[in-house]
Parts: sequence; structure tokens; C-alpha cells
Amino acid sequence: MATLLDLPALEVSDAGVQPLDPGRFLLSRAHQRRARRLIPGGAHTYARGDDQMPDAAPVVIDRGHGCRVWDVDGNPFIEYGMGLRSVTLGHANERVTAAAREALDLGSSFSRPHAIELEAAEVLLSLVPGAEMVKFGKHGSDATSAAVRLARAVTGRPDVAICSDHPFLSQGDWFIGTTPMRAGVPRATRALTQSFAGGDLPALEELFAAHPGSIACVVLEPARGDEDPTVYLRGVRELCDREGALLVFDEIVTGFRWHEGGVQTLCDVTPDLSAFGKGMANGFAVSALTGLRRHMERGGTGPHERVFLLSATNGGEVHALAAAAETMRVYREGGVCDTLHRQGARLRAGVEAAAESAGVADHFQLAGRNCNLVYVARDAEGQPSQAYRTLVLQEFVRRGLLAPSFVVSAAHDDGAIDDTIEAVGEALEVYRAALEEGLDRYLHSRPVQPAIRSFG
Repeated sequence: MATLLDLPALEVSDAGVQPLDPGRFLLSRAHQRRARRLIPGGAHTYARGDDQMPDAAPVVIDRGHGCRVWDVDGNPFIEYGMGLRSVTLGHANERVTAAAREALDLGSSFSRPHAIELEAAEVLLSLVPGAEMVKFGKHGSDATSAAVRLARAVTGRPDVAICSDHPFLSQGDWFIGTTPMRAGVPRATRALTQSFAGGDLPALEELFAAHPGSIACVVLEPARGDEDPTVYLRGVRELCDREGALLVFDEIVTGFRWHEGGVQTLCDVTPDLSAFGKGMANGFAVSALTGLRRHMERGGTGPHERVFLLSATNGGEVHALAAAAETMRVYREGGVCDTLHRQGARLRAGVEAAAESAGVADHFQLAGRNCNLVYVARDAEGQPSQAYRTLVLQEFVRRGLLAPSFVVSAAHDDGAIDDTIEAVGEALEVYRAALEEGLDRYLHSRPVQPAIRSFG
């Protein structure tokens, strides 16, 4: 594979490695200087902010196709992360973009429902066996926050129990108030959210005991790593039934990646409510709250006090729902999730072999399910390190990889995976040298930062 800067396979010398050529990113740098003056953090999504990439590689994307993207300076990359896990079929998938393009000619928003709303609902509900009704939104926070509001209405209880191991469930106050970025969330609101450790059923039982009759719902991602969560999830289901709380699955990431019907389908555990998003529209802005009819119908008309469930001007946006319907038809034809798991397994095996060969297997490690891999960079003492993560990103960019994670799409073919493994192997040789000789000789950037933090 030709490297991005056309450098030798191993750029380690007595002087360390050379900084990335700033001339390769002139338009990106200009864009970011202007964006910082107009957009807080330089991007409209924290995970896309300037602080998430090394100084020497301020990549601003111009276009993408399949598993590859090109920045505004024309530099090509094999991309991982795929739109923060939302692009599962590949960038600019022909079937999905054709469906959206055709729908654009019909108009995008009307004063009455468009036929695509029912069409998309029927396709989604055919893929999620336990779901009986659905409301569409534009992002995952729409769905999870609506689920919390509905659960409070159904149970008449104020508190929400969330899994403390899950990094992001919503931008709503009920969740953001539990994170380091809780400025602006009233203390009284924060007091209504209780946390428990994931995978620990007794911990959740203790939480119910500590807040008797006050927990409206339990909200969690049904799976994160490579473990089988079936026994645990069935225990949570039984506990919620016993305690009179609703069970809410956040399947924003796991749906259409672990399985098109979500982890709930794999484990045969039916939650009361579920949030879907990300891969269901291959990057178009569509999310969904699904659930049991007896709960969801409170958001419509009937004998119960009405719940403001989900209602947005663009909730029925025609071209976005057309993209979602076509994406879900591709899934219904089969093979997408199998491809994600298979190509992720190929990538995992190659990267772990490269780490072993470079002698850094104890310092550069993969985690997660094959369809949703992340990596951990550790320092010489074996502690997770943002500085070493930055070195990895720097060396990946040098070799034409844009890889904040190793999340694959169905467009990552064998050639792309093999090229990636080769590039990772070269980057990890630099990693080993930095561990042995000192990071300062090799890192040409301030460390990247966690997206959600209190200051800085």
C-alpha cells in the first residue's frame, strides 16, 4: 500500500520520526481556523472536534465512497469509525443514495404525513420481533429521552437507573447531568438519575432496594464487548418486571451492527422500549423509538393522559426515511451483519498479530465485538494513555488510515483490511520505539482529549 506521505515503511531513525508535512493539510488548517471562530469546538459534534485528532493532521473531509474518504486537500484515507458508527453499508451506497435522491424530487416536508412514514415503520418493525409500534426522530437522544419520559408517565415514578459503564446514552439532562460536562444541569435534575455497574445484577437489585418504588426505568446498552449478555439481560428483565419498572434498551449502536434486530433479537429478550439509530439509515439522520403497544400508544390518542412522545418538524423528512427504508431492505435481504462480523474478525486477527510481531501486544490492544472494535493505547507502565493514542493516530494518518477506532462497514473488503493491517504493523514499530526511547522523540502534537470532559 502506498503510504499517505510516500515515506519508507519504517520512518524510525536516530532523530525519531519526521513530523507530518503541514503542506498536506493547508485547506484543512484554513477551514479549522475559520470554523473555530464560528462553531464552538470547531465542529457540530464533539466527537468530530479538533481536539480529537493530532495537531499535525487536522483532517476535514470532502467526500467518501465505500470505506474510503478524501479530505479537502485531496488526501485519501481508508476510514474506520464510519460516521461515528452510523455508516454500516459504506459511504454513498448506491442503493441508499438513489432512494434518497429520488425522494428529494418529491419534496422533503409537508403539512400532512407522507406515505414513506408508514413504509419505513413497516420495514423496521418487521426486523425487530418484539417491537409493536414506532416513532421516528432525528438522533438517538430523541429516542432515549422520549423513552425516559414515557416510562415516567407509565409508572408515575421520577427516577431513572442507568448503567455507569455506558459512555453516552443521551444529550438530555437526565444523562448529561451524570457526566463531567454537567454544567447547566440543575442539581435537582441530576438527583433523579441513579447509576449501577453493568453486568452486575446484584448491584441493580441493591439500587432498587435503595430507591424503593421510585425507579421508572432501567436504561442500558444491551451489549458493549464480546461477552454473551443473555443471562444478564434476562435477569434484568425479570428484575424490572418484579419491581414494576420499564426496561429500555439503547440499541443505537448495537442495532444494525450486532444484528439488524438488535441484541434483543440475538438474546431473545424483549424490552419495553428500544432506541435505534446509527446504521438504520446508513448515515442519514433517522432514529427510532420502538416498543410495546400498551406503552407506545400513550403517545397517540386514547383513554390515557397523553404523553408528548416524539414530535419534530423534520421527524418525517421524506428523503431521510426513504434512505432508512432502503437501508433496512438491504439488511432484510441478509448478509450485512455477517459481513461486519467477518471483516471485523479478519481485521482483529491481523492487528493483534501485528502488535505481537512489533512487541507491543501488552500496550496496544483491541476491545469490543468484531463488528465494533476499539483500541486501547497504553504507556510504558501499562496505563491507558491519551498521548500514546495520539501517537497511534499520527502514525495512522501518515499511512493513509483515518482510524479513531476499528469499526468496519460492509464496504471494507479484504484488500482494504489487508492494507490496513500492513499500515498498522508499520505504525506499531514506531510505537515500540517510542516506548523504548521516549515518546517526545516521536510525538509531534499535543495529546488528544476525551470528548466529554469538564475543562479545556
